[in-house]
This record gives sequence, structure tokens and C-alpha cells, in this order.
Amino acid sequence: MWHADGWGARARIGILMPHFDVGPEAEFQAMAPEGVTIHATRVAIGIAMPGAATDPMIALAPVRAFAEPPAIDEAAALLAAAPLHAIAYGFFSSSYLLGAAGDRALQARLETRTRGIPVVIPGLAALRALRALGLRRIALLDPPWFSAELNRMGADYFRNEGCEVVYAAPAKLPVGQQDIHPANFYHWVRANAPANAEAVVVGGNGLRTVGAIEALEEDLGCAILSANAVTFWNALRAAGVRAPLPHYGRLFGQQLPGE
Repeated sequence: MWHADGWGARARIGILMPHFDVGPEAEFQAMAPEGVTIHATRVAIGIAMPGAATDPMIALAPVRAFAEPPAIDEAAALLAAAPLHAIAYGFFSSSYLLGAAGDRALQARLETRTRGIPVVIPGLAALRALRALGLRRIALLDPPWFSAELNRMGADYFRNEGCEVVYAAPAKLPVGQQDIHPANFYHWVRANAPANAEAVVVGGNGLRTVGAIEALEEDLGCAILSANAVTFWNALRAAGVRAPLPHYGRLFGQQLPGE
């Protein structure tokens, strides 16, 4: 008699994301197991959509400002008014500028506004993923709209946390988000990931990646840890969802470190 109406959920995951982006929302929804629902809110950021003719590369000042109060804090408080189980911060770029210590401070600050709902920061989620898999030698591949300077900062983020970064570069792919397909992402990663990398870490929650993870892991023999995959894995575990998730990488068979 009754039909599914979307209300029943074993876990509800929120996302805080830049106003122009669809990447985290789209990929979380694609990966979500049955009974997990996604609830996003957008926060204004002072940059254009990546690939815009006026600003093809993202500037550093607005990236840092996105992580600062009051806008992101107020958005977190509003999102936490919904009955959520975890909230993801869907903007890996600011991790590169803040460093891991700054990420931890951001997480703690936002969690003072979320009424006890855990907040997942992508950089910290990537570090937890590497620890869960027992890996430290990484290649860092970033979106084409990341500058060489931002990519270097990303490499330093991981080096400062004990990782060996054997390769780091922005991907030579179309700069427009909508122009990237899993096929061209797959071919670029396969051609550029060094053989001695234990994991490929892919920065940028706005880069279309998760559809190619399974094929890349099979062909390269290393872990593929994209920004949205590590963030969603961490959010699921924080929300109490422990079931493995097929097709999106070996990471989803792991628990959070310490569990």
C-alpha cells in the first residue's frame, strides 16, 4: 500500500560545500549504500567555478577564507539542526593551506556548532585512510585548477604528517569541471602514477573521480584515495555504518584507526 518516501534512513550525512560545486553531493549520492541519505548545504566562496574564463585557477586567499568564521560556522550550525549523524566539510583545498594542525582546529571549532555531530575534514580523512591501510608512500594528484603552488602545499601537508610523497602534480585535464569524464581521469592517472607509490591521493572534492577508482586499483595495484572517497568513508564510519562498499576502492573494507 505504501511506497518509499525517502524518510527512512539508517544514517544521514550532511555536506558543507562551496556554492558553485556539485562534486561532493553527486559522488556521495553515487556511493551511498541503501539507507544512507545525503543532505548538502552551500556556503558562498569568493572564487568562480573552476574553469571559468575569468579565473581558471583557484586563488589561495578565498580558499583560506572559506575555512574562517563566520559563514562556515553558521552554515554548520544550521545544517546540524537537521537530524544528521555526521557532517562532511567538502573542500579539500583549505587543508593544504591550514596544515593538519589547522584542520584539527577547524574540526574542533565546527563541532562546537554542530551539537555533537562529528565533522569530517578531508585532509584528516585522507591521513586516517592511509593509516587504516598501513600506507605512507604516496603520489598526490590534484585537479587541473590547482596551481603548482597549491599542489606543493598539498605535498607538504602529507610530508609533515610522515608520508613520503614520491610524485605531486596537478592533472593535465580540462579545467572545466563538467568537461572531465572518468575515462580521461583514468588514463591520466594510469599514465602518471609512479610504480613505487603505495597509494594515489587525489585532492579536490570537485574533481570527478570515484567512478574510476575500481578500475585504477585493479590496473595499478595500489590504493586510490580520492577526496570524496576518503571523506565519505570517514563520514560513514563516524555515523556508525560499517558495511563494506563495493566498487569504490579497498578503503571501504577498512575501519577507522582505533576502532
